[in-house]
Amino acid sequence: MTSNNKIDSMIEFVSWFRSVAPYIHAFRDKIFVLGFGGEMITDAKFVHFIHDINLLASLGVRLVLVHGARPQIQLRLDESQLETQTVMGIRVTDPAALQCAKEAVGRAHHEIAALLSMGLPNSPMANAAIRVASGNFVTACPHGIIQGVDLMHTGKVRKINTQAIHSRLEQGDVTLISPLGYSPTGEIFNLTMENVATEVAIALNAEKLIFLLDTVGFRFSETDTLRTLPREFTVAESKLFLENKIPGTMPLISDTLRSSLQSATRACEMGVTRTHLINRGNDGAILQELFTHHGIGTMISQETLHALRKAKIEDVGGILQLIEPLETEGILVRRGRELLEIEIDRFTVLEHDGIMLGCAALYPFPEEHACELACLAIHPDYRDQGRGSHLLKHIEKKAISQGIDILFVLTTHATHWFIEHGFSEITTAELPQAKQNLYNYQRRSKVLVKYL
Repeated sequence: MTSNNKIDSMIEFVSWFRSVAPYIHAFRDKIFVLGFGGEMITDAKFVHFIHDINLLASLGVRLVLVHGARPQIQLRLDESQLETQTVMGIRVTDPAALQCAKEAVGRAHHEIAALLSMGLPNSPMANAAIRVASGNFVTACPHGIIQGVDLMHTGKVRKINTQAIHSRLEQGDVTLISPLGYSPTGEIFNLTMENVATEVAIALNAEKLIFLLDTVGFRFSETDTLRTLPREFTVAESKLFLENKIPGTMPLISDTLRSSLQSATRACEMGVTRTHLINRGNDGAILQELFTHHGIGTMISQETLHALRKAKIEDVGGILQLIEPLETEGILVRRGRELLEIEIDRFTVLEHDGIMLGCAALYPFPEEHACELACLAIHPDYRDQGRGSHLLKHIEKKAISQGIDILFVLTTHATHWFIEHGFSEITTAELPQAKQNLYNYQRRSKVLVKYL
């Protein structure tokens, strides 16, 4: 590697490390519930997932892992030459099948605990010292009778022992929960991973519920190519998608994805801050989802994560970060922190999940029923995504609500963009007199106007 490449690599590393710092602060001491199927346990990449779990734990995230065991149970049933009945996609667990489930779940549970206990030198698990806590945290009850068929030892979650789990988490333990539940009468029930993970997340009031899946995609027909789910869903949008009520869509999704999306939606509806569906096939999938703003999966929230709001004094630092590169390039007129603090009431900011993506300011000229649009800036990572148009529309509505008829802007670089959004070029002589007096002839900015 050349010296220049090394420098570029180090600069890139520093930039990346700074970008993840807000997430590290935000996630410390928060409870994350991670649900994954038995297929993931047998995958060669599972050890990398364990390494990522170690990293999250070292950053102070309080982790609850809920594992499944469907393929392991099926293997034991096949070995025992047992066949089970299913009703509406739910396996009937008779006494013989329950014995297979207990053996398969127990083996999977211990394999995960063994991997979490690794401390190999020269590996991400070196000096990890992760303590794994397990126990009878889940009280279950029978699923009941469906279509006249008794599901016997197939159950569902009745109650979560939150006090016991909180006690383990406060001691820094990673809590590992299996898809088995116990009744007050001493019975054992076979549960689904999705049911357990969802009820645990709701009971603990978790910050996040995360499902790692084989695929997070759907088709419009059997011959259609696989499409990824939208990056974000609100609870309402997710329900419409599941009910095939989004105009122009009739999605075909797998039973596993449908179950996970239903569970994630319910958890979010019941108070879990964010729920995520991630394709487990990507190496470091959970880190990419949690520590990058774009993420790689589908995130469900109660309400939309976009926010357009009036700027506050606390936003000055974020606005400066947005506009300083543009000021350096000569695209925007330079504004210092002191001036921004004085004029902060004129600014509107565009946020997404608490991160500032854009800003704009309105300066009124009441005698002419006009306003100047100034300091319109979008973070470079989020341009060409319609964010600027979204912010401009909001500014126009704001101006109209103030009785403004004319919106004008001075620009040196974005003339075509403004023309595409309904502005037309005028001369400086057509500006309000007060603005003419302030016009900088050295910058030679183009003047454009839009009549609202």
